Amino acid sequence: MDHRAAVPQRSPCGGGEMTSSITVQNLRPSEVGFIAAMHHLSFGLFEHLQIRGGELVLTPPPVTVRYVKFGTVATAGKPIDDTLELRQQLAELFGYVREVDSGEIRSLEIRHGLPFAMELELAGERTEGGGRG
Repeated sequence: MDHRAAVPQRSPCGGGEMTSSITVQNLRPSEVGFIAAMHHLSFGLFEHLQIRGGELVLTPPPVTVRYVKFGTVATAGKPIDDTLELRQQLAELFGYVREVDSGEIRSLEIRHGLPFAMELELAGERTEGGGRG
């Protein structure tokens, strides 16, 4: 069985597609730990998550903001299982992270235990005309 995510992955800098895909079997320990943290959070945000050398820095732990919605039953995403394909959202998140030498995920929104959207600051990256003033 092929455990590759079926979605093409793009470079975080807006370039073309990345050539390698992320599989369950080649997840890094930090990625497995972060999947568990996302699953436990279920709905919310991780803030100020550092990236160094293409890997998440989990010590100290990132700021966690849990969404609480009243009048509903909370449901979490499915936990990781190395016999299943890696979910598309996870493959895309880790694909982006692995392409970043140094940066910070300002916020990463989690829905149903999976990454939904993020704000990413790349070290040394500036927008044109973006001086401090």
